[in-house]
Amino acid sequence: MEEVAKVAGVSLATVSRALRTPEAVSPKLRTRIEEVSRRLGYAPNRIAGSLAGARTPLIGVIVPSLTNSFFAGTLEQMTTLFEAKGYQLMIGQHGYDTDREERIVAAFASWNPSALVVTGRAHTRNTLNTLSSSACPVVEMWDHGERPLDSGIGFSNRAAGKLAARFFAEQGIAKAAFVGAILDKDDRARARAEGFRQEFLHLTRFEPLIVTANNRELGEGGSALKRVLGQQPETSAIAFSGDMLAVGAMFEADRIGLSIPGDLKILGYGDLDIARNTNPRLTTIRPPHNAIGEAVVRHVLERLEAPDTPSVNLDLGVKLILRETV
Repeated sequence: MEEVAKVAGVSLATVSRALRTPEAVSPKLRTRIEEVSRRLGYAPNRIAGSLAGARTPLIGVIVPSLTNSFFAGTLEQMTTLFEAKGYQLMIGQHGYDTDREERIVAAFASWNPSALVVTGRAHTRNTLNTLSSSACPVVEMWDHGERPLDSGIGFSNRAAGKLAARFFAEQGIAKAAFVGAILDKDDRARARAEGFRQEFLHLTRFEPLIVTANNRELGEGGSALKRVLGQQPETSAIAFSGDMLAVGAMFEADRIGLSIPGDLKILGYGDLDIARNTNPRLTTIRPPHNAIGEAVVRHVLERLEAPDTPSVNLDLGVKLILRETV
């Protein structure tokens, strides 16, 4: 900064003012300082510059996976919207490991962020303590429950499972199954499975088969279909915890000579691009992908601009997208 001031022929205070509050100096002077800064390769250290204030211009966002297209899309949208307002994202992923999430939350909190955004409501006790004691806004996204730590923005995964079960029950199906990816680790997929089981049993008096898939890949969808038919040969409808699993099951069904939806009805979850391009096109449940990212950014910015803005607990809902596989 001292070098910029010397070359631009202004005081150190003027350079600081031009970079921190550009509107405080004349356009001509601001342009000169910016040109010298670029020429000298000077970039303000916003972390160091914020130490005298309350927070850094960082937003910590923690998701279970960076390869899951749901979370990747939300992160991309949040990055664009926050950067437009001068904030940068610190992104962490914990691979559905709550102990790992605990370490990431502690690390992010030490940077004195402007806000912390975590995925879901299931956390370790230490994570809960760290988030609860944080001086910045905290948002739990993607899940909806009664009592968020601070603010909650998402939807009910249990309700999504119930929606799938209700749809099958209304079609008179008696033998149904739910295939969920890594149900022992993914509490969101597990909530959908529990919602499906509870609602289907309530409406039909038949216990649905619940099968755990080892991952979310196409090939695992085919393997899961074979396990379902091996355990419950008379199955006539299957709901999956993700579209990729559902599409993999469709490929396997075609290989073994089952027609869809004639012999087997298939329902996905996610409404990924592939769901609109299969043959037949995949019926699925659409979570509010874009709406979650937009709502989180809007709420965090409101809290930062007006600290007395109240917390929220928003349920953005899900929607059944009816196509050709049911």
